[in-house]
Amino acid sequence: MKIALLNGSPRRENTFAMVEAFRQGAEAAGHEVEVLHVGKMKIGGCLGCEYCHGKGEGKCIQKDDFEKLLPAYTESDMIVFASPIYYFSMTAQMQAAIQRVYCIGKPAKATKAALLLSSGAGAYDSAIAQYKSYMGYAGIEDMGIITATGEENKSEAKLSEIRQFAEKL
Repeated sequence: MKIALLNGSPRRENTFAMVEAFRQGAEAAGHEVEVLHVGKMKIGGCLGCEYCHGKGEGKCIQKDDFEKLLPAYTESDMIVFASPIYYFSMTAQMQAAIQRVYCIGKPAKATKAALLLSSGAGAYDSAIAQYKSYMGYAGIEDMGIITATGEENKSEAKLSEIRQFAEKL
């Protein structure tokens, strides 16, 4: 299975450790994993201009790093979203990446998804609601949500849980 793993963190901290654990587990199971560091990309939010649904024929009018993500959305069998919680939700970079998928409507091949969230305090409700809403709209099966709060971040127990989750896909 081809997996696109979108890392919404701009830092190499807790979320990065979760991403690496998932990648290791999935690759150990024979899956092909492409990690895209969304948190370090320059992606503008959707302008709602409708260019993509008219003259653009599925391509956004904005020319930014989203163009690097679009193949992952269109060619992967599974999409994994990984993000720290910044002010009660996923990072702005991750939210922009999700919203910009509007240009294609729904991922063409992806039938599965997962969510990895890291937080100091555990305020996950908004991020999980956004993810579940998007999966429902896109008709993509949620394979699971894993969270790491406070001391769990970077703990071997949590990273092992993530590796095992990815190995079982």
